[in-house]
Amino acid sequence: MNADLMKKALEKVGNPHVLVNIVSRRVRQLNGGGGGMGRPLVDAPPTAGAADIALMEIVEEKIGFELLVEPDAVEVAPRRRRKAAA
Repeated sequence: MNADLMKKALEKVGNPHVLVNIVSRRVRQLNGGGGGMGRPLVDAPPTAGAADIALMEIVEEKIGFELLVEPDAVEVAPRRRRKAAA
């Protein structure tokens, strides 16, 4: 995977965990073939791998994403402590 593409894509997405999910889903689509979603949306060199193509698509804003929950809006409940066995 190209490190420069990764940095540029991370600037677009903002969250590395979300970026990994977007890239992995798109790589599965590209490797699966069989339909319109299996073709690259950008002009990529023949030596580019599926992950590089997915990153190029993100950088060129050919694919996008939508967060269903805002990261700041998620509340984490405190963990309950278990009673020690006597």
